[in-house]
Amino acid sequence: MNKDLVIGIDSSTSATKAIAWTRDGKFVAEGRMSILLSNPAPGRFEQDADEWWSSTSGALKQLLKTVNPDRIAAVSISNQRETFGLFDANGNAVMPGMVWLDERSRNQALQFSKDVGSAHIRAITGKPVDVVVPIYRMIWVREEYPEIFEKVEHFADVHCFLNFCLTGKWATSTASADPSGMLDMVTKSWSEELLSAAGIPLAIMPELIEPGSLIGEVTQAAADRCGLPVGTPVIAGGGDGQCAACGVGTIDPSTAYMNLGTALVAGVYSPEFKHDQAFRTELAVSDSGYICETVLKSGTFLIDWVARELGGVSEEERPAYLEQLEKEATNSPIGAGGIVVLPFWQGSMTPHWDSDARGIIAGLSGSSKRGDVYRALLEGLALDQAYALEKAMSATGGSIDHIVAIGGGSASKLLLQIIADALNVPVLKSGVTEASSLGAAMSAAYGVGWYVSLASASRSMSQSDFQITNPDPKRAARYAELRQIYDELWPTISSWNKRLRSFANEDLALSKTK
Repeated sequence: MNKDLVIGIDSSTSATKAIAWTRDGKFVAEGRMSILLSNPAPGRFEQDADEWWSSTSGALKQLLKTVNPDRIAAVSISNQRETFGLFDANGNAVMPGMVWLDERSRNQALQFSKDVGSAHIRAITGKPVDVVVPIYRMIWVREEYPEIFEKVEHFADVHCFLNFCLTGKWATSTASADPSGMLDMVTKSWSEELLSAAGIPLAIMPELIEPGSLIGEVTQAAADRCGLPVGTPVIAGGGDGQCAACGVGTIDPSTAYMNLGTALVAGVYSPEFKHDQAFRTELAVSDSGYICETVLKSGTFLIDWVARELGGVSEEERPAYLEQLEKEATNSPIGAGGIVVLPFWQGSMTPHWDSDARGIIAGLSGSSKRGDVYRALLEGLALDQAYALEKAMSATGGSIDHIVAIGGGSASKLLLQIIADALNVPVLKSGVTEASSLGAAMSAAYGVGWYVSLASASRSMSQSDFQITNPDPKRAARYAELRQIYDELWPTISSWNKRLRSFANEDLALSKTK
């Protein structure tokens, strides 16, 4: 049978999707299985590493009920970044997997940056110091649980662990390893300097494979579990953000992508390694080059929070509730009647890098309506990204002429219009809803020789059926005025926020002693 399909496995924070794609990037079929997320204590987010594999094998089995397995030429993985597990020599987890949302290593990040130098760390890794970066959680484990740390034989991001389950090899893509903050971004190898300074043995780190290169083949044990034929090539993919950039064809410095998912992530391609406090730099899922990326942890997370915590609606009622809110917000003016939201429900990454940051709703009055508040929330997301992208473009010396929007939040016409007006550039909504999976599939397609380069795979398989939202000059001018107010709010209120955060932490500590 003709092997005419590739599978992009997207293992995200909440679910694993296994999607079959054609040579020209057409969606064929999908399997999907959820992954549980645990929040056992404030600031701690964990997952059972075995669920990464059970959800992946389950999604593949579901997919292969509708697609003949003999049609599959290769598979490749896109994974949630900064999430990792620690394993013994037999591949058993020695503790729960630590998810990218985790904040337990704040003190370790601060101390390591003092010892090594934050600018030096960034020059090696492309990452400003932030609690999300795994190297600091590794230090936390070594300091807090030395007896567990001594048992560790394998550090594995999600990409690596799934590769191990599929092929028996502890190997990962360089574009999955680099978010760990332990990779030298120029040599594309583990930084022995940083590993030594952190007290992390080089021997536990996985083998590094370039995106689009062969990692191994599906073993008999994996085939029995997931339904893929024995010997199916497993090709190195990358982190979900970089795969998404590849999936929508962001291989040009003038094009930015914006993933309106749980977190709001935007990025622009750079052929050269550049680093700055205004953004984090990732290796591109491409033949060469990098992605300069801005990140706001509160993307659609914030929208879901509104429905769940303020609206009190069930999962089934949520779509209708949000649709009504959007209608009310559409009737609210720019500036939401004087309400401004700082969307830092999960802290601030780019460009402030302050994990103590928290959300602010300012300007409420007795005349405020819930539609005003909801519009202010959407405007907060857009204004934060306008501020962050402007800082990033200033640092890189580049400019963008349009943005490609992907992710669940791109279903909101109002949000897309606000983004277009706030950034004063056209926003193109991609026809691909699963861009990370498609980006991984592009790696697989290149890896089995369908294309001569990853760039050509991206150009040939990315979709062109965009819905365009153009900025309105009058609204853009009005948002430029609002930006001046928004941009001043966080510097003004940051020290006050830190005092309030400290007070809340002390109150929490006291409550635990009662």
